[in-house]
Amino acid sequence: MRILLSNDDGYFAPGLAALAESLSRIAEIIVVAPERDRSGASNSLTLDRPLLLRQAPSGFYYVNGTPTDCVHLAVTGMLPDLPDMVVSGINHGANMGDDTVYSGTVAAATEGFLLGVPALAVSLAGSGGGNFATAARVVLGLVEQFRDRPLRQPCLLNVNVPDVPYDALQGSEITRLGKRHKAEPVVKSVNPRGETVYWVGAAGAAQDAGEGTDFHAVANRAVSITPLQVDITRYGQMDELKKWLQL
Repeated sequence: MRILLSNDDGYFAPGLAALAESLSRIAEIIVVAPERDRSGASNSLTLDRPLLLRQAPSGFYYVNGTPTDCVHLAVTGMLPDLPDMVVSGINHGANMGDDTVYSGTVAAATEGFLLGVPALAVSLAGSGGGNFATAARVVLGLVEQFRDRPLRQPCLLNVNVPDVPYDALQGSEITRLGKRHKAEPVVKSVNPRGETVYWVGAAGAAQDAGEGTDFHAVANRAVSITPLQVDITRYGQMDELKKWLQL
């Protein structure tokens, strides 16, 4: 089994190292990750300049681009054959609800999915970041399950693991995405040159976080596994629009 790993925190991130170490027990691992932190890059591709592929002393490859660039480059130009799976992470921090729209972690997995490869995005849902080993062990189990019992349909899974020791986990749940309140306002300040600058504010608190959501699962120390899709068509509004255009 050959697995392509990527992330959005950069090739030097501890979560990526933990993931590579764990999965190397059962698979050949190729790491292609951004050269720096590209959190929030979403599904962006770099089209205004060429990309460089370099190799670190760790053996990991890194690219001067986005998470999507990394997976796209690896699958379409670097690897001789399709990998059996793309795994993105382990992100330092949750990617739940609306976060998935902005997440570079989810985007790297999505690119693998779009290129025909089963994919998994994994995040450590907590601010401490001390339990990457927990998330790595969860992913190892999921990948072994995929290897032994492949899903019949193409899969793109978003996995959020509570930031607790493995023995403290309360199982796992198949969830839907919750929803946050709107983001906090931008933070306005002045730089040393006297120019006004703005920092994007923090994500809002959970709004739709009831039973069955990713927020609820993680809050109760359960691993959240959410199947994602790429088709964002709003089918329920199509008939209304047809009538609207006929007026």
